[in-house]
Amino acid sequence: MTAAIGPRPWRMLIGGRWVESVSGAWREISSPARRGHLLARVPEAAAEDVDLAVAAARAAWPEWRDQHFSVRQRVLLKIADAIESRSEDLARITAADTGNAIRTQARPEVTMLVGLFRYFGGVAGEVKGTTLPAGSSQLQYTRQEPLGVVAGILPWNSPLLIAGFKVPAALAAGNTMVLKAAEDAPLPILMLAEICQEFLPDGVLNVITGQGGTAGAALVGHPGVNKVSFTGSTEVGRLIARRSAERLAHVSLELGGKSPSIVFPGTITDGLIDGLLASSRVTRQGQSCTAGSRLFLHREVHDEVLERLVARLADLQVGNPLDDASDVGAVINETQYRSVQDYIDEGLANPALTLELGGTPPATGRLAEGYYHIPTVFSGADNTFRLSREEIFGPVIMVIPWIDVEEVIRMANDTAYGLAAYIWGDDINSAIDVAHRIEAGWVQVNQGGGQMVGQSYGGYKQSGLGREASLEGMIAGFTQTKQINVRLAG
Repeated sequence: MTAAIGPRPWRMLIGGRWVESVSGAWREISSPARRGHLLARVPEAAAEDVDLAVAAARAAWPEWRDQHFSVRQRVLLKIADAIESRSEDLARITAADTGNAIRTQARPEVTMLVGLFRYFGGVAGEVKGTTLPAGSSQLQYTRQEPLGVVAGILPWNSPLLIAGFKVPAALAAGNTMVLKAAEDAPLPILMLAEICQEFLPDGVLNVITGQGGTAGAALVGHPGVNKVSFTGSTEVGRLIARRSAERLAHVSLELGGKSPSIVFPGTITDGLIDGLLASSRVTRQGQSCTAGSRLFLHREVHDEVLERLVARLADLQVGNPLDDASDVGAVINETQYRSVQDYIDEGLANPALTLELGGTPPATGRLAEGYYHIPTVFSGADNTFRLSREEIFGPVIMVIPWIDVEEVIRMANDTAYGLAAYIWGDDINSAIDVAHRIEAGWVQVNQGGGQMVGQSYGGYKQSGLGREASLEGMIAGFTQTKQINVRLAG
């Protein structure tokens, strides 16, 4: 067995026990803020570890499934209170592991996590069936029953938020779970597992760490897994959909996006500029599938909105994720850092584009110590450019001018994705009309904030399948309907 030396070794949660991998292999977790700095070591799970985790979840399922809903409800509400009591610990480990700035990203993410556990705890009793008026000789009713073992596969950009979409909903409905933490950001999920395990029966929640190509693939293909709930890239989502379909397993996918943000002519206020900043997700380094990275500005307001937005972005402080002064943190790793830089270099080489802000990150100084990109804005863009069509997952905004409403709707919908969209205008009727015509699962009018507890969240087209964060999503995604017909005596 390979010893875990150096920074603190974390262990996986399987069947209520904190364990190393069967092979004894470890994976190093590095800091996005300081190149080469090791934060921790976690077990490198493989198929054997997945077998153990799924077996533990299956063994725990009958008793958890058969509990009165109020038992599960009390557990989830206790977990919510415990998360809240350790919110700063969770925020700090999230900032350190993901590179997300603690003030603008990590703390709000933990707050949302608390809200999701409280919400799904509160609606645990709403997983109800129906009774049909079938006459005096028949009792005909339905039951919403849990699926069984749910595999949750998490991303690195907002691990606690996405865990909050999956874990409390699946558990409230009576399922048990195996979570696969993101290979580059597992530490917040392991800390969350520590909190949950204080209140859950052994095996109800299991957490494994490791790479997607090994541990993740073994989990997706495991015959003991009834449902795969994945959040990540569209490319990987297609692979998971195919693998799950081979054995007709339930699957939900929350995938990529290239979200439009459409500004109509009208009053240009500080609220509009702040809203555009929020919807751009630049304070999340652009590492969000809902980022409004295609900014369509009507020509009447184009220059003023662009000038004021660029000035607002230029005031943002990029720096250490653990520093409360930082508005923007670090990109997750070197691979993503170089990918974003490749897109920026392509933009810089395009004579049709004007660099309004940002560009190549500093090669010296404090930002050169980590994977930091600075907010970047290109104007003069066309919706056909690669930077306007592919998900960059970095703090890059493409500004595209427009005049005709039909034209901007066509451009907004001319994408493989359909996750989010943002409409900005004084004429609320026109804005709502456009919102109805945009091909996206989540459209906001005159606001650009993040997901809200209780709202159905998910995408159209290649942005995914299924809905999360709501009662309706929980019932559709984590239960199945059983029809029961009973002939009554007499």
